[in-house]
Amino acid sequence: MRALTANRLTDGEVVFWSDGRWVERFADAQLFGQDQADAAEAAEGHAKAQPTVVIEPYLIDLTQSEGYWAPVSYRERIRALGPTNHLHHGKQAEGGAVVEALQHAAGAARSTGRVNLIRRK
Repeated sequence: MRALTANRLTDGEVVFWSDGRWVERFADAQLFGQDQADAAEAAEGHAKAQPTVVIEPYLIDLTQSEGYWAPVSYRERIRALGPTNHLHHGKQAEGGAVVEALQHAAGAARSTGRVNLIRRK
């Protein structure tokens, strides 16, 4: 699956494509399956034809996490969650189970915080 995303020109907010318009919540994004590659590319072309609305739209790959779709890339998961991952701020305040699934997916990609040092001989 794939989704179309960009940053809105007026305020830099991350937005997602949904049936011909931009929406702020990832949960409301239109998803394109592998059999819909032509539709995804057409949507991307239509979005790029609106240079005064968003900055450089692009398609992101998605994976399923606990029954919900989430971006494969850790960077895109952070973008989908919004500027903060605190449940009472931004997009998370509205999120519910969809945001919990994104946070779980993002958590799976986090580093353990351990660093392996290379010893010089």
